[in-house]
Amino acid sequence: MLKSVITQTGFETISRRRRTLVKLLGIAPLLAAQPAMAIDFLKLLEPKKDSTSKEGPTDLEKALQILQGANDIIGSSVELDYESEMIIGKSVALEGFKRYGLPVKDDPLQNYVNLVGQAVARNFKPQDRTYFFVAVQSEVFNAFSCPGGIIFITSTLIRNLRDESQLAGILAHEVAHVNLKHALQSIRRAKFFEGVGKITVATTKVEKKEQYKNMINDLQTVLFDQGLDQNMEYEADRYGMEIAYRTGYQPAGFIGVLEMLKQNEAGAVKKGSWFSTHPPLSQRIQRCKAKFQDYPDAGSMATVAHRFMEHRNRF
Repeated sequence: MLKSVITQTGFETISRRRRTLVKLLGIAPLLAAQPAMAIDFLKLLEPKKDSTSKEGPTDLEKALQILQGANDIIGSSVELDYESEMIIGKSVALEGFKRYGLPVKDDPLQNYVNLVGQAVARNFKPQDRTYFFVAVQSEVFNAFSCPGGIIFITSTLIRNLRDESQLAGILAHEVAHVNLKHALQSIRRAKFFEGVGKITVATTKVEKKEQYKNMINDLQTVLFDQGLDQNMEYEADRYGMEIAYRTGYQPAGFIGVLEMLKQNEAGAVKKGSWFSTHPPLSQRIQRCKAKFQDYPDAGSMATVAHRFMEHRNRF
C-alpha cells in the first residue's frame, strides 16, 4: 500500500484533473509547465562562488563538514538534510559519468527527458527537492539515481523504448528511489560511516578525505555493481507505476520496458547494467502485472508515441 503522502484528498483531485487533461490533450499543457533542468548538467558539479567571485569550499570539504558526527546521524533515525544528500549524490554522479559516459550532446533531447522527468517528479509528494535528469551516451541498458535527485538514463535504453509512457515509467521508478531514500537506507544498513567520528574542515587530514572517498566508493559499488535490495526495487516499481499513472501516463508503459529488457537480456552488456543490478525480470513483470489491476481506466491513459519517436530518432 502506498504511503499517505500521495493519497491525500486534495492531491487525488489534482491528479484526476491532470489525467483528464492528458486524455484530451496528450500531456502538452502539463509538460509545458515544467522547468527544463540540467541542460548544462555539468554546471551542477562545479564549485560554487560567492558574491566576490571567490570560489567556495569544494564539495569534498563541504561533505566532510556536513557529515560532522556522521556516525551518530547514519546510525540513528535522524535524516540527512537535502544539502547533505545532494553532496553525496554529486560525488556518486561523478563516478556515474566515468562509468557510463558523458551527457548526450543534444540539448533538445536533454530538455525533453527533463520535461518528462519533472512531470512525474511533480506528482511525488511531498516535493522537498529539485530533480536533475540527464541522458548519457552509453551502450549499457540502464537508468539509476543518486541521492539528492540526480537521475541518469542511458542512450541505449532510450533507443529501445517505443513511447513516452515507457520513458515516464523509468524516470518515475528512479524518482521513487530518491524520494524513498533507498540509497541512504543502504548506507545505514552497510554502516559505511561507522567509525568516522567527528570530522570538520578545520581538522580534516588527508587520511580522513581518503576515508570519505572510500565510503563513497562503497556506495557506488552498491548502486553500479551490486544493486539495491530487491525489496527496494519492487517498492520503486510499485511507486513508479503509481506516479506515472497519476501524471496521466499509461502505467503499463513500465511493464513494456521490463518485457523489452527481457527480450534483449541474452545479447546485452551485463556488467553495470539493469540486468546485473536489478531483481530477475520475470519476477518484476509478474508483480507489476498484478499491480496493473489497480488501474481500471489505464487503457485511456496517454502513451504519446509520436512525440517520443521524434526525439528518439535524433540518435
